[in-house]
Amino acid sequence: MAPPVYRQPARPRPPARIAPTPVPEGGVSDEDLAFIATHRPIYHEEGYASWYRAPYKGRRSANGQVFDDNAYTAAHRTLPMGSLIVVTNQKTGQSAAMRISDRGPFVENRNLDLTIASARAVGVYLPGTAPVRMDVYQTPKPMNVGGRWCVQIGAFSDEDEAIKLKAKLRDKYPTATVIEFPGENKFWVRIRPEGDDRAVAEYLAEHLKPREGKAYLTRLD
Repeated sequence: MAPPVYRQPARPRPPARIAPTPVPEGGVSDEDLAFIATHRPIYHEEGYASWYRAPYKGRRSANGQVFDDNAYTAAHRTLPMGSLIVVTNQKTGQSAAMRISDRGPFVENRNLDLTIASARAVGVYLPGTAPVRMDVYQTPKPMNVGGRWCVQIGAFSDEDEAIKLKAKLRDKYPTATVIEFPGENKFWVRIRPEGDDRAVAEYLAEHLKPREGKAYLTRLD
């Protein structure tokens, strides 16, 4: 009789749906401000910030809440959802606390997208973009380990090109989930590797070279 063959048990696949990560009403609370006043930042990043608004009323941010122009929130591609940050305009010195509630900006050489309220508070609204320093004070989940990750590719000006890339990626990565979807006057493709694995997503973001658009490593949770 042949010896039994041992098979490594399959790693359970995380659910497709990402649990909502709500932020306080208005983006930050008095408790958040008190925390910032009594703690030191755990991480900082320098780059450029821009501002954005929802393309339609009722549009939900990536954290699951309805987008609010008047909330002190921002979009970042890889910080854990709900992270508490302070953004400082490096030209004017204006600063404000806010939380990460959305994903983006999917534009080269941009680190943050701010709501109108956040942009006005740090002097980004009128110029449209500005060099900023982002200090991170609190993250609901670890920054450097774990997390659920994907690669977002775009923005495509041609929907057919987005659909072609989707088909190509589905053939090449049959265990991944690939979708194409419309954005504001653009089209996007998102590939979620099996298990939303960060290492695989990082590899894809580095090596994918679409004819149109750009690949961005993006955290989902």
